[in-house]
Amino acid sequence: MVDITAAELLAAEKIFGDRLDLAKRYVEHLATSGTERGLIGPREIPRLWSRHVLNCAVIESEIPQGSRVADVGSGAGLPGLCLAIARPDLELTLIEPLERRVIWLQEVVDDLGLTNVTVMRTRAELAVGMVDADVVTARAVSALTNLAGLTIPLLAGHGEVVAIKGRSAGEEIEKAAKVIRKLGGVQTSVLTVGENLLEEPTTVVRIVVNKTRKIA
Repeated sequence: MVDITAAELLAAEKIFGDRLDLAKRYVEHLATSGTERGLIGPREIPRLWSRHVLNCAVIESEIPQGSRVADVGSGAGLPGLCLAIARPDLELTLIEPLERRVIWLQEVVDDLGLTNVTVMRTRAELAVGMVDADVVTARAVSALTNLAGLTIPLLAGHGEVVAIKGRSAGEEIEKAAKVIRKLGGVQTSVLTVGENLLEEPTTVVRIVVNKTRKIA
């Protein structure tokens, strides 16, 4: 079993509720087969809860009820599988181009019995038109100048991008401003999520997309 501190357990209970056991099983997958197959570095095992799972799962508070969510570059299911466990009302599509990661993701989905998840082996730019998403998520995929072009088109002109970012989020927004506007982004903001739950809150960039609205 992967160790979990009292503070982490409290946060996990609030986020996952009666699905906490599923979250614990997912963490065990990350610590065992996920590490063995190179999806997670061995040094990350002691901080799987704090740095990875809770850091990702806490963004569920920013996603509207019943949303169709596309997770770009899902990798080890961060944040896609975290959201699928925390929010059974969401419909998740995990977009991942690497076969070994796709195989692992599908194994975990099957083992946890997650009926609200579809794993898709493709690149984000090739998934446009194949995925019907209200929200697109991403974590540690690319700088926002590039990420905007990988995520916004999946929304088909309307919806939100919710990207987990680091301390340079503000700078990334400045550099990507023109690209975001060109793609239909009408509002971009930096949010701090989980301040009351996590020792280190999660920084999120939210891009509201509405191609039907004219931007002055």
